[in-house]
Amino acid sequence: MNTQELQEIIGYRFCRPDLLERALSHSSWANEHKEPRGSNERLEFLGDSVLGFLAAEYLFRSYPQKPEGELTKLRAAAVCEPALSAYAKSISLGEALLLGKGEAATGGGSRPSILADAFEALLAAMYLDGGIEPARHFILGFLKEGTEHPAMVDSKTELQQIVQQTPEESVDYVLVDESGPDHNKCFVVEVRLHSNVLGVGRGHSKKVAEQEAAREALRLMGI
Repeated sequence: MNTQELQEIIGYRFCRPDLLERALSHSSWANEHKEPRGSNERLEFLGDSVLGFLAAEYLFRSYPQKPEGELTKLRAAAVCEPALSAYAKSISLGEALLLGKGEAATGGGSRPSILADAFEALLAAMYLDGGIEPARHFILGFLKEGTEHPAMVDSKTELQQIVQQTPEESVDYVLVDESGPDHNKCFVVEVRLHSNVLGVGRGHSKKVAEQEAAREALRLMGI
């Protein structure tokens, strides 16, 4: 996946494409290509702090009755490596990463630690490119998901497995609405089985909206 496709998925267009490229550059790639700007490790360092602040702010505002100890636990669940890796997978971030030959050959694009670090680097790149508001808008949907559903189940896969209990059946995800400027998009997706709408989802990216649609379909099925 190229950077243009990734920007479409995340609903944000970079004014400085070099920041995005650096966020996608794993150390194995940077070392092989002797990249003078280095890898995404410095951005990952910054992204960790940006993520921590935005997670704390979101929880502080969203749960006014919860004490500090509970907020700390919620934040830990929302920003842990498994959660960040799942967020990255939901936007197909692994497909856009620049990896060295050895790392790519051993499945580095799906390794949780690499995905989690790249997700933080992407958040930092967005912050440096557009400021705190685009970064906040980008991360809010993930934080909501991470705090309400800490396991971050892949609902699309779960729904497909259920549907495929009937041989040769499959669902389709249809984009029915798209609104807002490039840095603040809202996508509406329906998941359909033949002509029947099983669920509707909304999100800051198509991938998130599809997951929400699948999750609603599962909920309506009583799962």
